[in-house]
This record gives sequence, structure tokens and C-alpha cells, in this order.
Amino acid sequence: MRPITAVAAAAAIALVPASIAFAQRQPPTPEQRIERLERQMDELQRRVFPKGRPADTAGFADDPAATQSSVMNLDQRLDAIERQMSDMLRQNEENGNRLRTVENSVGQLKSDEDQRIQALEQRMTAAEAAPPAAVEPPPADVTAPKTKPKGSAQPPKAAQPAPPVASSSDEGAAGPTTDPGEEAYTEGFHQWQSGNYDDAISTLKAFVKAYPKHRRASYANNLIGRAQLDKGDARSAAATLLANYRTNPGGDRAPDSLYYLGQALMQLGQPGQACKAYGELDAVYGAKIRPDLKKLETDAKTQANCT
Repeated sequence: MRPITAVAAAAAIALVPASIAFAQRQPPTPEQRIERLERQMDELQRRVFPKGRPADTAGFADDPAATQSSVMNLDQRLDAIERQMSDMLRQNEENGNRLRTVENSVGQLKSDEDQRIQALEQRMTAAEAAPPAAVEPPPADVTAPKTKPKGSAQPPKAAQPAPPVASSSDEGAAGPTTDPGEEAYTEGFHQWQSGNYDDAISTLKAFVKAYPKHRRASYANNLIGRAQLDKGDARSAAATLLANYRTNPGGDRAPDSLYYLGQALMQLGQPGQACKAYGELDAVYGAKIRPDLKKLETDAKTQANCT
């Protein structure tokens, strides 16, 4: 019996390692795998976070998972924020455009106001520089006939009552005078009045050169232009009359030069430019225009078909 028992015991001992090896060859269960992973994770977190895991990485088994409705809610809120940002950008651009428009309007208004102020200042300067009311411009200088043959008597005209009488006192043509400039101008005026246009132009130009600041300088330059116009040189007359207006807009004969500038332009076949000269006359001098000159201008506008 003893040998049999010994053999059985030896066989049992031999089977124990084989059963252990078989058990080791069995795959681990899911629970075992999870437990192993948890142990490994705990070990890893202990090494990474030796002072303890932070709250946002610790995790809890009962944290709710994100639902589809919460994701959609977040998307809707993001869309609303994007729309609000787009509206704000659009409103900012519109406000910028409105601001630029307002700035441009204010700049244009300021420019217009500056121009109007400058025009008023020029008129005030012209009014201050005007001679006293006792020295009235002679009607004969405006309404005198354009042509007058030498050595012949002046034919009477109903529309121009006795112009030589009206001009003699005002132009200094009659009576003694101690002003050599006045005498020089009076000589040129009489030459023009007698139809000696070339002599009148030479005399008046010499007067202006010798007495550029004389009160008759505006008269003389205007009369030079009229003499050129009377002799048929409309182009030279236009240049002379325009220069007299521009260089001395406050002169006594500056309004007359604008009127006769329009007459010269009509002779040059430029009625549109003539209307601009008449418009400048009204805009700059307005109510200061003498009645006789105003009547001539009204008739000239009708002739040029000014609107």
C-alpha cells in the first residue's frame, strides 16, 4: 500500500504546477482589467501629482455627461453672440459714415460762410473807399454817344438831355483848377468826347501812369476801355475794362467797367459771357448801381437774352 500512496502523492504534486500554469493562461475578466487600469491610473496620478490630484482632474463618477440639448443651447448662444457682434460692427460702420458726412457738410458750410464774409468785407471796403456823396459820377460818362465826327456839332438826343452840361462840372472840364492830374484827365475826357479816340487813349494812359492813386484813375481806365470799344477794338476794350474792375473794384467806375465789358463781349459774339458780366455787376454792387447805369444794364440783359 505504501508504494501506491507514494505514487499518488507524487502525481498530485506534479499536477499542482500544471493547474497553476493553466490558471495563469486564462484571460483576465473585464473587472480584473478595470481594477488593473484603476491601479495603474492611481499610481500614475500619485507620481504626477504627489501633493494630491487637482479638482478639475480628479473626476467624479456621478458627473452628468453633456446632452444634445445642452450642446444645441450652447450653439444657439454662440450664434446669438455672433449676430450681436455683426450688428455692432455694422452700426459702427454706419455711424462712421454719418460722422464723415456731417464733417463734410460742416466743412462746406464753413467754406460758404467764409466766402460770404469775404464778399461782405469787400463791399464794406469798397463803400469806405467811395468818394463823398457830393462827387456824383457824371451821367455823360455813361450815356455819351459812341461816335462823334470831328469838327461837327453834337446832334441832340431825347434820351440824353444835355450831357456836356452835366459832365462839365463833375468831370472838372470847366472852370480853373490847380490840380494838374484833374487837368490831364479833363483833357483826355474832352478828346474822347470829341471822337479823338486815339489821342484820348494816349492822354488817359499817360494820366494813369503819372497819377495812379488819383481819384480819377478809375474814371480814366474805364474811359480808355470805352474809347477802345468806340473805335471798334472790342478785344482790347474787354481786357482794359476787366482789368479796371479787378484791380480797383472799389473805384467809382468799376461798375461801369463791368457793364461795358458786357458790351464788348456782345460785340465779340459772346452773349453768354456778357450775361456773366451783368450778373457779376448785380452780385457785387446790387443797390449801389446808379439808376442810369441800372437802366442800361436792364436793356443790355434783354438784348443778350439773359435769364
